[in-house]
Amino acid sequence: MSSFDLNVAVQQYTHTVQLLSQQKESRLSASVMQENHIGKQAVAVDQYAAVTASKVTNRYAPLVPFDTQNDRRWVSPTDYHWNDLVDNFDKLRLLNDPQSWFVQSGVAALNRSKDDEIITAMFATAKTGETGTGTTSFLSANQVAVGFGASAATGLNVAKLIEARRILMSNEVDIENEPIYCVISAKQHANLLNEIQVVNDDYSNTKVLVNGRVEQFLGINFIHSERLPTDGSSYRRIPVYTKSALHLGMWNEITANVDQRKDLSSLPWQVYVMGTFGATRTEEKKIVELPCSE
Repeated sequence: MSSFDLNVAVQQYTHTVQLLSQQKESRLSASVMQENHIGKQAVAVDQYAAVTASKVTNRYAPLVPFDTQNDRRWVSPTDYHWNDLVDNFDKLRLLNDPQSWFVQSGVAALNRSKDDEIITAMFATAKTGETGTGTTSFLSANQVAVGFGASAATGLNVAKLIEARRILMSNEVDIENEPIYCVISAKQHANLLNEIQVVNDDYSNTKVLVNGRVEQFLGINFIHSERLPTDGSSYRRIPVYTKSALHLGMWNEITANVDQRKDLSSLPWQVYVMGTFGATRTEEKKIVELPCSE
C-alpha cells in the first residue's frame, strides 16, 4: 500500500446529537399553586385565620365583632438567563446545526432553576404582612426527628411518612381533598425499596411499584429530584407538603431567542434564554420536613 494513500483517507462524522444526562423539565411546578404576576413583588395569597363561634346566652344581646385575624403572603421575582454563541466558521465544519440543541440546553437549565426556587421557598423565611415587610419562619414543630422510627439517624422510612401524615392531619390540613407530595432523591427512593410495607402488596390496596419506581404510598405522591439541600448535620431535607402550601409566581415564562451578532467576527449566532419567576411558602402547617441520613 502506498504511503500517499493516507492523503485521501476519509473522516466520517456523526449525524447523532444528544444532550448529556440532566434534568430537562421542571418536576415540581405541577405540585404547587401557580399564577402570573407583574411588578417588583406580588401578593401570593390573602389569608384568614379560623374563628370560633360563641353560644347565645342572652336574647337581644349586643353584637361584638370577633376581629378575624388575617395575613398576606408575598412573592418576589428572580431573573434567570443563559446564553452561548454558535460560530459560523465552526458551523461549516459540522454536519449538525447546534443552535436548536443549545436552545434545549438553555431551557433545561432554566427549568431546573424554577425547581430550585420552589425548593428554597419550602424552608426559607416567607415575606408576610400588609406590605411584605414581615417575616414568618418554618415551623420547627413540623420537623420530624432524623431518628424517628429507629434507634439512630436513619434514611426515609415508613414511620416518618406516617408521622408526616399525622402532623398534617393534626394541623387540620384537608388531605382528603388536596394531593400530598413528597420530593425525594435516588437515595431516599432506595430507602423505600428496602421497606417491606412498600414493596409487599399485602400492605396496600393499590399498586405501589410501577416499573420498579415508588410513585405513591400512604396517599403521598413521590417526585424525584437530586436538587434537595442538606441541613447543618448533612441530613437531606425531605419535604412532605400539599399543593396549596407553595406558590410559584411567574413574571415571564421561559423564552428563547436566536439572533446574529454582527458586532463580532465570524458573525456568530447568539442563543439567549431567559425567564423571571419566584416562589414562596404560603402556610407553614402544610409542610413537614423529614431529615434523612445518607
